[in-house]
Amino acid sequence: MNGRTINDLKIGDKASFSKTITETDVVNYAGITGDFNPAHINDSYAKDTIFGGRIAHGMLSTGLISAVLGTQLPGPGAIYVSQELKFTAPVKINDTITAEVEVISKDVEKNRVILKTLCINQNNKKVIIGEAVLMPPKN
Repeated sequence: MNGRTINDLKIGDKASFSKTITETDVVNYAGITGDFNPAHINDSYAKDTIFGGRIAHGMLSTGLISAVLGTQLPGPGAIYVSQELKFTAPVKINDTITAEVEVISKDVEKNRVILKTLCINQNNKKVIIGEAVLMPPKN
């Protein structure tokens, strides 16, 4: 099963995915990536930071954008070409993050689609903003 082709996609098409970021997610992400920054895994250290407690890895939340792109829009078979990101607020353990993507441009000749990417928390606060370029599946 393949996702939507360049001809199937329209400017303004949107998709989203939500997930609550758990303690297990943060610990597993640290183990998988080797990123054991104490801001993510050490309560004693993190309580004295500007955030007042542990925060999730920024790239963990970014992974939710990848989930939307790879499973919904454009979907299976799409190839991630690039991603610009700006982290605008911290994600804390037990925050519910919604990743949203929207088609903003497409180049049929090069088989490229540009999508606005956004992650918001349960309070509708933007935590990540950016733009992705993908190659949709050919068929």
